[in-house]
Amino acid sequence: RGSETENSGSLGEVREASLFTFWSSPTSAQATIDLVPPLVAEGKNVLLLVHNLPENLNIIYWYKGITTTDDYEIARYLLSTNESVEGLAHSRRETIFRNGSLLIENVKQNDTGVYTLQSLDSRGNKKDTSVQLYVHQPVSQPSIRVTNDTVKEKDSVVFTCVSGDSEISIQWIFNNQNLKLTDRMMLSENNSRLSIDPVEGEDAGEYQCEVSNLVSSKKSSSISLIVNSE
Repeated sequence: RGSETENSGSLGEVREASLFTFWSSPTSAQATIDLVPPLVAEGKNVLLLVHNLPENLNIIYWYKGITTTDDYEIARYLLSTNESVEGLAHSRRETIFRNGSLLIENVKQNDTGVYTLQSLDSRGNKKDTSVQLYVHQPVSQPSIRVTNDTVKEKDSVVFTCVSGDSEISIQWIFNNQNLKLTDRMMLSENNSRLSIDPVEGEDAGEYQCEVSNLVSSKKSSSISLIVNSE
């Protein structure tokens, strides 16, 4: 049976992070922005977490891109009335908080890009701070092939891990544990092929491969190798 994991913060976690920052006093006039989580997979949520907003602000704006015009405005927050207003670039997946942070839910590939925070103070001064967001594609489930699932001792066998994803790491699993290579085993350069030559009785069991990237990992279904004595 295949299984999967994905490394990304939950909606509750990112909201909690935003509320925590709201009660943190600004220590400088230059705002900074962190991504929570730093790496986000498509379909997950990300918080553009703002630190050190200037004091005496009237309005906080968020824009998609570096152009701060109405067409690219996602949302604004009016601090005098504690009111948020959606902009023309709002996709119904963004929430702006009083502390300036921006939550994007169910991120998509086209959310990748630069985001600009603009603050407007009571004197009419504007300050811009930008951050780059990359949305990563989760890996798909790999499949596993074998030259022969029933072999005799001293024969050879080759397992192949098949994945349509790029920039991945491949790990081989034997009987639900990471495979410990012996001197009879050889991996191809990218780990996609596992060769055993010669096969011994102790090699009989369940084989899987697991592919992973920066934000997710998935295992193949298992293949049973049967080893008959000579």
